[in-house]
Amino acid sequence: MKYHCPMPLTRPELRELLEEKYDRYCRSDFLTDDPILIPHMFENRRDREISGLIAATIAWGQRPTIIRNAKKAMHLMGYEPHRFVMEHSELELDGLRHFVHRTFNGDDLIHFILALRNIYQHHDSLENVFLSGMAGTDLTMRPALMHFKQAFFSIPHQVRTEKHVADPSKGSSAKRLNMFLRWMVRDDGRGVDLGLWKHISPAVLSCPLDVHSGRVARQLGLLERKQDDWKAVEELDAALRSFDPNDPVKYDFALFGMGVFEHGRATAGK
Repeated sequence: MKYHCPMPLTRPELRELLEEKYDRYCRSDFLTDDPILIPHMFENRRDREISGLIAATIAWGQRPTIIRNAKKAMHLMGYEPHRFVMEHSELELDGLRHFVHRTFNGDDLIHFILALRNIYQHHDSLENVFLSGMAGTDLTMRPALMHFKQAFFSIPHQVRTEKHVADPSKGSSAKRLNMFLRWMVRDDGRGVDLGLWKHISPAVLSCPLDVHSGRVARQLGLLERKQDDWKAVEELDAALRSFDPNDPVKYDFALFGMGVFEHGRATAGK
């Protein structure tokens, strides 16, 4: 059943609707068939970072397929992603070559492993890379996202792999990276988002905009821009911050839930 917005809504009614849908969808059973299930499989912080980044990176298409392939990647790493990143042998690395999820292939996964090793060797954590790219007065993660991509591809790599890490300076909505950041930064107290990173405020996070959340946001009058690009992300962020400036990205659950679960689809992106 397609979600239909009872328009027009007053601002108090709109906020009430968003809060209601957030409360409905940000629950532990959300983990059952969402890619965030993957980092929840681990206890170690770095295992969660690595598995989360890989799961978020391949999070487009049918969600069961995303989860199956993310689990396959973890299996290939012996379900020890941090150990694998830091201590893999050439034979173990070569074992990744046959991995494939849509256009993300084994060569891409191998670069992710080598890039992550480089980051842990030189920055100690993924959070530090994003922190070092944050602009002091900028209320978005845009400069941090661009800095992360620069750091991620600072070692030799195939050009084809660059398309799997978004760059908002080129107009990308950076949906999957923004989703990863939501997982790492938000501590919802409900056992869904992980809240591992303590030095980045949820207030600066951006909504992981995709076709589902974008469609619902336009139906609700939160977004006018037609394209799901970075300008649309900024427009939607401004609208959501007007309802909760401290944790605007929590409404991703509301928009995504209305767009997917109330639209009868089981996908996680374009």
